Amino acid sequence: KILSLLLFFGAGIFFLILMGIIFFVYFEKDIFRKKAIVNYPVPSQRSFKFQSVDTMKYSRDLSREKLNDSLFDLTIDKQIEDIAKIGATHVAIATPYDDEFLPILKRWVRSARKHNLKVWFRGNWSGWEGWFDYPRISKEEHLSKTSKFILNNPNLFEDGDAFSSCPECENGGPGDPRQTGDAEGYKKFLIDEYRLVNSSFAKINKEIITNLFSMNGDVAELIMDKNTTKSLGKIVTIDHYTDTPKQLIKDADYLAKKSGGQIVLGEFGVPIPDINGEMTEKQQARWIGEMLFGLEGNQNVLGVNYWLNVGGSTGIWKEDGTATLAVEIIRRYFDLNVVYGLVYDELNNPMKNVKIEYGNRKTITDKSGYYELKFPENSGENILKFLAPGYFSQEVKLKNKKNQFLK
Repeated sequence: KILSLLLFFGAGIFFLILMGIIFFVYFEKDIFRKKAIVNYPVPSQRSFKFQSVDTMKYSRDLSREKLNDSLFDLTIDKQIEDIAKIGATHVAIATPYDDEFLPILKRWVRSARKHNLKVWFRGNWSGWEGWFDYPRISKEEHLSKTSKFILNNPNLFEDGDAFSSCPECENGGPGDPRQTGDAEGYKKFLIDEYRLVNSSFAKINKEIITNLFSMNGDVAELIMDKNTTKSLGKIVTIDHYTDTPKQLIKDADYLAKKSGGQIVLGEFGVPIPDINGEMTEKQQARWIGEMLFGLEGNQNVLGVNYWLNVGGSTGIWKEDGTATLAVEIIRRYFDLNVVYGLVYDELNNPMKNVKIEYGNRKTITDKSGYYELKFPENSGENILKFLAPGYFSQEVKLKNKKNQFLK
């Protein structure tokens, strides 16, 4: 009888253990998975890691005229606020670095901080190109002045800012290497500048993007070989204007392949009359939309800077602050809708390589069943399709919201 009782209780304990294992496998793991889902980070809503709009016509060209005009702060703030609203990560400010212009540069930067924008400093020393009747400076003077400017103004900068010490360097100093024939000297100056600027920011404990040396596309083709690109942090920044969006994308892909780096479009915009002729608002918006659409998923292009916000033929706001049609197009691509989630089979196992389609946008799940898709607002679709071998396809109607998680 004792042996029978022991066997009975032993069987009961074994049964309870077995049921506990079954409960854990089929129920608890799903509970843990749900907890993990809650903590899954929301994907970035950006098309690019670096999204900027340039203010040069006001931040540089009016620097002396508005230096002592306190009412100009209202204009600065309105322009910065408009740029922030379209989903930009940075605002490009082209105010010169000379002591004369430091007060107005600080006013632009202060407004950018107010509207939670990082700054892309795209000014230069006025003497490099002879702005505002400043006497010309040499390469050696440029290096020295730039380092002192950084060290003397640590509070001007914030982690995540970008700093171009010499945008379109070919326009001043020793001259354009296409004309001087001194490509090697030009490369050396850029590398010396990059190293000195990095060292200066390290001394003030700021993490700044320092390798955005904007240059004409033809100069980049001449200068940015693989060794030079590697020495400059594997980034090639081009100020490039073309007749068609397709040509701009083609040129960016070509330079990425040739240089071994990623591309930042330091300037792009339409219309440039000598290249694009005259354009209506609709034609400008269509050109920009086609270009941004063509860059979707392009791993060669790291960032873009639209040139420019107000003034000139490429402006996307009118002088009175009225937005053109292009503003909404840029906003759609700078501030994307995102759908993301996890795909499981009937046993709650994650499914790898499930195809997800949204119009002409496609992706697949990774080994954990995770996927994400980004798309502009008003893209004309609201159905997400799931396809996997051996399963019926499924369709899910998306809600009208910025971020959606689907399981």
